[in-house]
Amino acid sequence: MRVLLKATLDTEKVNELTRSGKLPEVMKEAIERLQPEAAYFAPLGGRRTCLLVFDMQDSSQMPPTGEPFFLEMNAEVEVTPVMNADDLQKGLSQMA
Repeated sequence: MRVLLKATLDTEKVNELTRSGKLPEVMKEAIERLQPEAAYFAPLGGRRTCLLVFDMQDSSQMPPTGEPFFLEMNAEVEVTPVMNADDLQKGLSQMA
């Protein structure tokens, strides 16, 4: 299932990672692990935010998906099922 992970990063923790030079490696590991089809980074609500769209095969993937963001960046993490336009059309066609 395609999901959107929204990780709102803790400013102080990420400042520490940035100053120590560890932030690029932490983000690289997260992206390599999840292999997202899309990855976006933005200051949402005034806080550093990471938006990743990736395929989650099973709900048992939730702990290894979120924990690095919790542990490394003290992030607030939300995981939400999402659709692309093709998925929406397929779903709507099943309603007829």
